[in-house]
Order: sequence, then structure tokens, then C-alpha cells
Amino acid sequence: MGSVATTGGRTWLRGGDAVLAAGLVMLAAQLVWKFEIVRRTYFRQDDFMFLARSLESGFTWDYLMRVDFGHLMPGAFAIHWALGRLGGHDDALAHALTIGLQAAAGLALLRLLWVLFGPRPAVLVPFGFALVTPMTIPGLSWWAVVAETLPFQVALPMALASHVLHVRTGRFRHAVAAAAWTVLGMVFFVKAPFIPVLAFVLTAGWLGGVRRWWRAWLLYLAVLVPYAVLFLHQLFTSVQLTRQTFEPSLPSAEVAVKSVWTLLTGSLVPTSLGGPWRWQPIGEDYALAATPAPLMWASLAVAAVAVAVSVSWRRRAWLAWVTVLGYFLLADFAPILLGRIELLGPDLSGFELRYISSTAMVVALVLGLAFIPVRGEERPWRRPAVRLRLVWVPLAAAVVAGSVWSVAAYADRPLGRNVRSYVETAEAALARVPAGTVVLDTFVPEKVAFPLFFYDYARHSKVVDPAGTHRVTWTRRLSGPVPGPLVFDAQGRLRPVRIDGVTIPPGGACASVGQREVRLPLPRRLGDAEYTVQISYLNGAPTELSVRLGLAGAVVPAGADLGTTYATLHGGGTELYLRTVGGGTTCVGEIRIGVPAADGTAVAVPPQPVER
Repeated sequence: MGSVATTGGRTWLRGGDAVLAAGLVMLAAQLVWKFEIVRRTYFRQDDFMFLARSLESGFTWDYLMRVDFGHLMPGAFAIHWALGRLGGHDDALAHALTIGLQAAAGLALLRLLWVLFGPRPAVLVPFGFALVTPMTIPGLSWWAVVAETLPFQVALPMALASHVLHVRTGRFRHAVAAAAWTVLGMVFFVKAPFIPVLAFVLTAGWLGGVRRWWRAWLLYLAVLVPYAVLFLHQLFTSVQLTRQTFEPSLPSAEVAVKSVWTLLTGSLVPTSLGGPWRWQPIGEDYALAATPAPLMWASLAVAAVAVAVSVSWRRRAWLAWVTVLGYFLLADFAPILLGRIELLGPDLSGFELRYISSTAMVVALVLGLAFIPVRGEERPWRRPAVRLRLVWVPLAAAVVAGSVWSVAAYADRPLGRNVRSYVETAEAALARVPAGTVVLDTFVPEKVAFPLFFYDYARHSKVVDPAGTHRVTWTRRLSGPVPGPLVFDAQGRLRPVRIDGVTIPPGGACASVGQREVRLPLPRRLGDAEYTVQISYLNGAPTELSVRLGLAGAVVPAGADLGTTYATLHGGGTELYLRTVGGGTTCVGEIRIGVPAADGTAVAVPPQPVER
């Protein structure tokens, strides 16, 4: 790229090799830096749901086109489907894909800046911003976000670069390439339809106007309209985990204004300047921005000065800033306005950086448009240009230092270590117990997946055995004479089940129970809830026991000889009632009523958690 030549609309300028080399070195350094964070991450929250769902489904239209809480992402679902069959919880493969996509996104942005501004050293400033901004860090630590947003971050600059080449050369194949990259982006991310909008603004403001390129606009429209129809159809017909279809709802004006202000001033602006400098942990493996108020106001002041300087010196700089603000409102804020703010609230949603992670590409482009003349642009300055290179140095150094500080602060937490330990320990436990072992299918700890959000997909069978490869018997409730049931403890190990609650001791000998109901007083009143009743018995012959707690009852079998049977029911009160069904008597021993839990005094499988 260092020689002087013009071929096929591409201009190669002397000195470009040095800029290219510097950009590639910066990109490589960024990949090494971010890999140190990515390699410590693990699957989290809806990652497990997406993997389990992929293993339950064929590679079908219904699977790929389901809109998940406003996200149409067949490309991401295809990646989850392939990953599930290639290795399940293979975080090494996910990490490799993450770094590969991050590298591709960096190269795509460098290409866009090169095509738009030429190979001048100034393009390294917006390029460097995109590489170091903490805006993208939380998204890189969450595989579901990576699979959705990073392909889009490749598609956006590639599409815009192809569109610029179309405008400059008049060759329609570049418009076709731009449309194809846009389609690729839409396969992964719902913000991709804004790519042609950005192309339109770019053409109107800096590339000579939009009238001549009507064929390109028709082509882009032919891409957008079918996508919009498909998206809206799937949005209102896809069944969510709540077993309901999407119903748009708007928050109050007060909540909406507070949310957009928080997302802008507490997230977008500070992270564009190296923030947020401080984080609010959400569990052990994720965090929200927690920009200190003084630094938030300082960021707004610096941003205001930068906007004022650019507008006073650079023609159409105002349009660049309006572009990023419009993109922020329409692409970042509007989707979460239609439902998520009601669920999360303005504070939680306003500091959630994954909502704006892909906007780093747009901010980098806008920084270039606001301060760097586009290649071939006539009269780019309002007044005689001044050399501002020395002004960039301290500001760029401060942003880089702040970014390094913020990223280091984010990485100063366990990230995926504890979740990985739990999941791998549970997988090792399932592999060690005999085939047919009964395992109580409880919910995983919230650090792994929130039951409130993911329902049955937060159960152990879905999280640690989604492919059903372990030959155990999963049960959600204990019923009947279950032999040696096991349950997971807090570290992911399997232990025998113990019923924590109240105990009815039999006294000196077991109590005889026949067809007439026997009343057994409880040591204390039990509130209305779901309880498991564990009954020890001695039978001369198999029989059935009727168990009643308050108004709730169940009939469970009881085998011959000495044994234990279980009944799970939803009730409460101060007394338990027992009787046999169909004749016969049984001698009942100790009875436990409560919640199944892992017996901490029993031997665990495996003896120690798996550590990394």
C-alpha cells in the first residue's frame, strides 16, 4: 500500500504502508490484551438456555427464526446449534471464535477508515478508540452477546466501505456487496437495518449527495422491506419462555427520560472517553457500568468541548454528531424502550453496556467524520486548517490510560472461574455415578442461570446434561420409594438427599397405620408451600399410603419390608394425616417434612470440586 497507483477505484498512496503496519500492530496488541480477559470467561445465563434449546431442536426454520425477547438472530442460533454438536460447553472453541471475530471486526473497521479517509496517520485515532474503549468489554465476556454482535461489527464497516466504493467508482457490484454485507448483519443482529441509513447519511453529507445512486437505494430497500415484514411477523408470533407472545409496552415518560439520560451520560459518553472507571458487579462474572458522578459530568464537559471545537472548524461536523445521537436513540435505546425498561428499570438498563457495545463502531466512524477530511472532500474546513496533532496526544493518552484502568477493574473479578467450576464439577459427578441413579432436577445456583428468567432451562438437566448423555434418571419431585436419590450441593457435587424441615419422631416403636386416617401433630406450623414428606416404614406386604397435609393430599406406594417412600405436595398446617389405601396396615417410623437438600455430612461425588 506504499506505492502510488490507482486501480479499480482504489487509491494507493505513498506512506500508506506505515499506516497499515501501525494499524495491524495496534490490532494485534488489542487481541493479545483482550484475549487475557476472554480466556477467563465461561458460558453464563442464557448461554446455557441457547445451548440446551439448540440440542433439543433440528436445524429448522422455527428454530432459527424464533425472536427471543425482541432479537431476531438466526445466525447466532446457527452458531449455537453447531457449537452444541461440536463440543457442548467447549469454552476454548467459543474463545477462539470470539477472538477471530474480534480480529475480523478490527480489520473491517481499518478498511472502512482507509477507504473513506485514505491511508493518513489520522485514521489511527478513531481506529485506536474502537480497539481500546471499555464500551465493548462486558459484551466480550458473554458468549450470547458475542455471537450476536461481533458478526454485526464485521458487517457494518464492510458494508459502508463497499457503499463508499460504489459511490466513488459507480460500479454496481460494490452496491451489491454492501447489500450482501447488510444481509449478513441482519442475520445476526436487529440493528443491521440501520446500515443503509448510515450509508444514506454518509452519502448526503460527505460523498456528494444521494440523487445519482438511486439504483443502490432501491437495492437496499429491496433488502430492508422483506426483513422488516419477516421481523414483525416473527416478533408478534414467537412464543417466549413465559409462554406468551410479544406485547409491546411503553414505560412512563419519566422512566423513559431517566433511562435514556442514564444510558447516554452514564454509559455512552464516559466509555467513549475511557470510562466508566468503576463497575457494579452483577454476580461474579459480569458487571454494569458505575460511572462516578464527578467523572460523568467531567466526561460530558470534555465531550461538549470536543463537539464545539469540531463544529467550529470542520464543515458538517454537526451532522456527524447528530448521526451518532440518532443512531443511539433509534438503534440502541428504542428497542429496550419497548419492554426491557419496564422489566429492568432505568438504572439497571441505563448502565448495561451490552446495549451499546456495537455502537463503538459508529462512534469511531463519527470521530473520523468530525475531525478528518474525507478523501477528495472539497473545502473541509470552515477556516484555515490548523495542526491539532499535539492536541490529540494528551487527550488520546488520557483515554487510553482510562480505558486500561477500566478494563483492568472489570477483569479484577472471578469472571467465569466459579461458574466453570460448578458446571464441570456437576458434569464430572454425573459421569461417576452408576447408570439409573435418581438425581433430583433442581435449579442451578443463580450465579449459573437465574430461574426467574429462564424457568426450566435453569434446571440441572438442561444446564449440565443438555444432550442427555449421562445415564441418570432425572426427577423434579420425589414420589414413592425412590432408592438413594442424589442432589447437587452448592459446589456442583452430588450428595444423598436430606429433607430439611420438621421431624415427627416415632417414639419407642413405629406407629401402626391402617385404613383409618391417623393424625400426627407437627412440632410447628408449616406455612402454605410445597413440601416433600419422607416416610420410613416397615411393611409385611406392599401397600399404598395416603398422605395429607392441610387440604393437599397424595397417594404413594410403599414396598414390602423396611424402606422409605416420598410424597411431594403443596399444603401447610399443624398436622399430617396418614392412612393405607386398599386394605392392610403399615408400621411408620420417622417422618421428615420439608425441602430436599444435599446432606453435607455424607460423601460427595466427586470428593473435591473441579478447579481451573
